[in-house]
Amino acid sequence: MNPNDTDNQNTTPQAEATVEAGNQAAFAPEADPIAVLEAEKADLKDKLLRLMADMENLRRRTEREVADARTYAVANFARDMLNVADNVRRAIESVPEDARSTAEGAFKGLIDGIDLTERDLLKTLERHGVKKLDPQGQKFDPNVHQAMFEIPNAEVPNGTVLQVVQSGYVIGERVLRPAMVGVSKGGPKAANGAGSEAADSSSAAS
Repeated sequence: MNPNDTDNQNTTPQAEATVEAGNQAAFAPEADPIAVLEAEKADLKDKLLRLMADMENLRRRTEREVADARTYAVANFARDMLNVADNVRRAIESVPEDARSTAEGAFKGLIDGIDLTERDLLKTLERHGVKKLDPQGQKFDPNVHQAMFEIPNAEVPNGTVLQVVQSGYVIGERVLRPAMVGVSKGGPKAANGAGSEAADSSSAAS
C-alpha cells in the first residue's frame, strides 16, 4: 500500500476546508492601506464632529442654567418682600387725597417719607429683576392677571382691567404673583378674545 494513499484516506472534510481557506488567504489581495487610512480618517472626523456638537450643547445649556440661576436666585426673597411693598402701599392709600393735599409739617414729612420708601423699594426690586405690574386699563392677560370680579361697563372693550385689587409682580419671565383685578363686562368684544378668558377666570375665582 502506498503511504500517500493512506494519508489521503485519513484527510477529513473539515481539514480540507481549512487548507482551502488558508490557500485563499494566502493568495487574497492585500487591503489598500490608503483606503484603510481614509476610512479611519472619516471615522475619526465623524467622532470629532459629534464630540464638538455635544460640547457646544453642554456649553449652551450651562450658560442658560447660570443665567437662570442669576435671574431667579432672589425669587424667594423677592416674594417675601412683596408683603412689605403691600404694607407700604396700604399706608399710602390709607391717607385720603384731600388730607394729602393739605398736609403740613410733620404729617406732610411722614407722607413724603412713605412715598420715598415705596419708590426706593420698587427701584431696589427692579435692580434685581423684579418688576411691578400695573395693568390698569390694559387687556386682561390670564398669564399675569387673576380676575376677581366683573364690572359692567359698555364703554370699554370686554375684558379690560378696570380695577387693580392687588398689584402683581414678575421676575424675569416668571410670575411671582399675578395681579388681582376686576375686569369689564358688557362692552364690545376684545380683539384677541381676552374678554372670554377674563370671564372664565372670574367664574373660576367665584
